[in-house]
Amino acid sequence: MTLLPQEIIARKRDGAVLSRDEIAGFITGLTSGAVTDAQAAAFAMAVYFRNMEIDERVALTLAMRDSGTVLDWSRLDGPVIDKHSTGGVGDNVSLMLGPILAACGAHVPMISGRGLGHTGGTLDKFDAIEGYTTNPDIETLRRVVKDVGCAIIGQTDDLAPADRRLYAIRDVTATVENVSLITASILSKKLSAGLDALILDVKAGSGAFMKTLDEATGLAESLVTVANGAGMKTGALLTDMNEPLASAAGNWLEVKNAIDFLTGAHRDERLLEVTLGLCAHGLVLGGLALDQDDGYLRAKVALESGAALTKFTAMVRALGGPPDIENPRHGERHHCPVIRDVFAEGEGHVAAIDTRAVGMAVVVLGGGRTDPTASIDHGVGLDRLARLGATADSNTPIARIHARDEAAADEAERRLRRVYRIGEAPKANPVVYRYLAPKEES
Repeated sequence: MTLLPQEIIARKRDGAVLSRDEIAGFITGLTSGAVTDAQAAAFAMAVYFRNMEIDERVALTLAMRDSGTVLDWSRLDGPVIDKHSTGGVGDNVSLMLGPILAACGAHVPMISGRGLGHTGGTLDKFDAIEGYTTNPDIETLRRVVKDVGCAIIGQTDDLAPADRRLYAIRDVTATVENVSLITASILSKKLSAGLDALILDVKAGSGAFMKTLDEATGLAESLVTVANGAGMKTGALLTDMNEPLASAAGNWLEVKNAIDFLTGAHRDERLLEVTLGLCAHGLVLGGLALDQDDGYLRAKVALESGAALTKFTAMVRALGGPPDIENPRHGERHHCPVIRDVFAEGEGHVAAIDTRAVGMAVVVLGGGRTDPTASIDHGVGLDRLARLGATADSNTPIARIHARDEAAADEAERRLRRVYRIGEAPKANPVVYRYLAPKEES
């Protein structure tokens, strides 16, 4: 018997475990328009309060994957691997990870998103590159992944359209913060990309959506269990976000930081550890490395040999960007008229950082958005961000501001002086807390 949308909503509202067919039927209606926005909102709210069992999460993920095109890479020689981060401040890992994996023999069709709230978006970073096309058609994506090995783009209309509609409804009905719905949303897009393997970066701390390690672990366990249950080999690193990952936050500044990372001009230590760690586990999941140590060595060689830089520049060129993106002249169009150092209140060491507030300082400068439709300034932001434990005194700044005018710089400076707490040097946080492997690897 086929249930009506309102009957499925009522069953979940009352705490029932929905069948695969019930979930598939509801998502089919969501895609076709037979399910109204009001019904989708009621379904999201029922799940928010009643949650879903693992089998339900797998069914919801697969149904949303199957609402659109599922890419087929079977003709490629080599595994298809990708990475997803739950978001943070100064998190530009994707810009280096995709090219490193490609240089190691993987194919990386990375479907990324834009920033919202205090977190920066990978697509916004690539929009800072003149000419780069973040929304190519599917055939262009296929060509670039085949010819170059990696392509970092945005979600197309063909991929998981049910997720796009449901997320828009969740966003305005206060139902975003639910592990079941978050899990299905993230994984349906990754499964639609036709991946063989996925490595997840699930962050915990003051700059993450999951503030505590327990919360982050719960999300990571859900993602790993559901992804593997849906047939995609997946593992997760739990990483720290109690301070910005890179020493830069802001779109072009993070691109420049990534280029410096790839060329070897400058590599932030924590960023290097997270990037190579994710690459190592991704290569193991994709069958390109024997174990984590082997994967780490392969990734390190790809980085230090310049092979990853070659992949990055080839990808940028293939998607419409300049052929010599590593040339400093490409940053001239983003030059800000106001550049100033920020000094902390008092002297000592950086004892704590409200990392979310650092991200909001970038938003104040115009480099982020709180409205998904808002435009942003790709040139503004922060660099030379001080790490936890760093010295702070009248000669040693905690950050450098890039702003369009003095008023915006003043406001960003006021915010930064509040969010960097000065005192005794704290005990260092682990960069990586733990790795959650697929069950057969445990």
